[in-house]
Amino acid sequence: MKIVIDTCVLFPTVMREMVLGVARAGVFTPFWSERILEEWRRAAARLGPEGAAQGEAEIALLRAAWPMALRPAAPGLESRLYLPDAADIHVLAVAVDASADAIMTVNAKDFPRNLLAEEGVARVDPDTFLFQAWQANPDRVAPVAQSVLDTARRLSGEDWQMRALLKKARLPRLGRALADHDGG
Repeated sequence: MKIVIDTCVLFPTVMREMVLGVARAGVFTPFWSERILEEWRRAAARLGPEGAAQGEAEIALLRAAWPMALRPAAPGLESRLYLPDAADIHVLAVAVDASADAIMTVNAKDFPRNLLAEEGVARVDPDTFLFQAWQANPDRVAPVAQSVLDTARRLSGEDWQMRALLKKARLPRLGRALADHDGG
């Protein structure tokens, strides 16, 4: 499965680490554009100099890990596409250009399923996608979640629990399933 990942999924750290960890585990192939990465860079910069530096470093790591994920702009394609927010058309253009199966976003309002379907693209939200991936491939998803939890604990110095961490990361369904499965 090929999925274009929208900026709103890449920028929050825990969500990004879950999504990309599952991609790293071979569940799907991620794609993005330079513009998506630039939107991430600008969002990180709003957190101040430290956020800007961290965003740059994370983007560099992303590029190194998935050199084939970066898709060039498709301006000719963009001109024939429509979405409610013209600023999001570039994401759909990348999906069409990459022959992606879906766009992963939390922005349902600006990516109506009917308009995406006209281009043969589905919309998936990260929580539902990851929950379904866990149901189909628990041996691939659960270790990613545990690694993200371990990293969150180490970096924050807090004793995060799976359900609370993933709920905070806007992945409540996955967090609940993992916590219930592990008995807590």
